[in-house]
Amino acid sequence: MRVKQIIGLALAGLGVSAFLATASAAGAEPARGPVQAPAHQAAALPPGWQLVTLPNANVPNFQRRTLYCPGAKRVLGGGGEARGNGAILVGSFPTDDGRGWIALGRQIGYSDVGISVFAICAD
Repeated sequence: MRVKQIIGLALAGLGVSAFLATASAAGAEPARGPVQAPAHQAAALPPGWQLVTLPNANVPNFQRRTLYCPGAKRVLGGGGEARGNGAILVGSFPTDDGRGWIALGRQIGYSDVGISVFAICAD
């Protein structure tokens, strides 16, 4: 859930940052709880944007998990999560062709690690 919240804020872009900076400069209290983008920001989202996920699965340490955007969509951003005792996310980056996202990790003291992958895709 936390990752989806962070990705959602990334999609809202500078509008949320500018909104919070303006509120802070005006002496307003910082927002509590989930931050909602101003209504005019919804129209600024890229056409056909979609959050795509590759659920957690155990893979050998340092093995890449790749998630591709559906159809002709391109990746705008993404991330990964390493799960397990001593799990470390080693890499999180777009595919060379810009159509997906790659994540890999390792888990100290084990031969495998749980890896989830997330991608923000758009037309």
